[in-house]
Amino acid sequence: MTNNEPQKTEGGKRRSGLVAGLILVGVGVLLLLQNIFSSQDFGLFILPLLGVIFLAAGLYAGRRGLLIPGGILLGIGAGVFVTQRAIPEMDGNREGGIILICFAAGWVLISLLSLIVKDEDGTDWMRWPLIPGGILGLIGGLLLLGESGEKWLDYLGQGWPVILILAGLFLLWKRLR
Repeated sequence: MTNNEPQKTEGGKRRSGLVAGLILVGVGVLLLLQNIFSSQDFGLFILPLLGVIFLAAGLYAGRRGLLIPGGILLGIGAGVFVTQRAIPEMDGNREGGIILICFAAGWVLISLLSLIVKDEDGTDWMRWPLIPGGILGLIGGLLLLGESGEKWLDYLGQGWPVILILAGLFLLWKRLR
């Protein structure tokens, strides 16, 4: 009797347990430090540090799934940090643009780090995070442009259903071909 599912070795189980334990300890230490040093500045580091913990765990354990929360948390955390400390004094749209660009960078980081972590099914790298990353980066860039960018966002807001129609027609054409 053969089983096509990848078998977890005893070492793999230990490594997964170790990574899960380290993540819990890391998160617990961060939250405890937040309670002890209840300053707003320390709070700005919580999301990026959580992102780094997940990324490090994913790289160490060789598990791509941990790269996803790591990239997301690091991207959002970096955006909040940049807008609150590195470049304060911005209007709302530009602040939102910077946060979205940092968030997009987190998605791109997921794809890039997936080149290092080889998946068990043999896929080379994860391309799909580039889609939300590209969309968020585009919107963030348009917000940074100011009024002209807002006009483009209005056009995109009204015309995006055309993209759905074209994607649907492409899928139908591909299927019927």
